Amino acid sequence: MHIKLIALSAFSLFFLTSCDDSNVLVNFYDKQLKSKKLNCLSYIPESNNTLDTALTKLYKFSKECPYTLELSYKSNIVCHSPYNVPLKVNSNFPSAYIKLEVRKGYKLEYSYYKDLTHKANLSDLKDAFDRLKSDIL
Repeated sequence: MHIKLIALSAFSLFFLTSCDDSNVLVNFYDKQLKSKKLNCLSYIPESNNTLDTALTKLYKFSKECPYTLELSYKSNIVCHSPYNVPLKVNSNFPSAYIKLEVRKGYKLEYSYYKDLTHKANLSDLKDAFDRLKSDIL
């Protein structure tokens, strides 16, 4: 009986902490980017909203650079899966995300992804871009 209780507690703790919005997922699809840093990035804002405009002020982007930065974010995400009900009830289940991806042509080279419990804001964008800069620029 005690073993089942310990196992259930560990299982619950794992799932409750896995949705903490301080967790960031970073992937290097080009492993050489860890040792060689990029000397440029290009970025074309998809819209004139606050985050897209703010990103253009964080770095001197070059239209001629073969590496393209893509910003995406979404809020008010609703998950209808019955498997997530205990997580939604007992934790801060994510309802938004922010993602930065660097591509060379169509090939994904680097990605930064973070689940959020709030709408993506300027602070989230700055944190994401600071991490990207420390990783590959």
